[in-house]
Amino acid sequence: MKVAENIPKLLVLAVIAGGLGLFASRLLDTGGGAVTVKVAVPTLSPVAAAGRATFDANCAQCHGKSGSGTKQGPPLVHDIYNPGHHADEAFRYAVRRGVRQHHWPYGNMPSQPQVTDPQLAEIVSYVRELQEANGIVYRPHRM
Repeated sequence: MKVAENIPKLLVLAVIAGGLGLFASRLLDTGGGAVTVKVAVPTLSPVAAAGRATFDANCAQCHGKSGSGTKQGPPLVHDIYNPGHHADEAFRYAVRRGVRQHHWPYGNMPSQPQVTDPQLAEIVSYVRELQEANGIVYRPHRM
């Protein structure tokens, strides 16, 4: 008899647990790991325009057109990459040495030795101009 008396309570708990699970999965879901953003592309400086060509040839396959993200790599036009959290040196480090997965569920990024130092500087200019045009500016990083 006690089991029958507890069925309504168990059903309520199951509904609550299911709702919390659904809420958590939606909160944490990134579309199967893919996060993409809409990117407004500004009129670029000559340096950034050169960076765009190099980015398209070397980075867009994973990071998406205009740094918008794909299923293979995160969007670079995202507040996580604001200059106060990821300085220009972080981009240089990632390209030169690769980087272990840390913010996103995409896996490790391999180094990109084919990108020269001048090209890398142009890519960083391109990404920073995209970020600024999309409201991503320096904010101090706080842990």
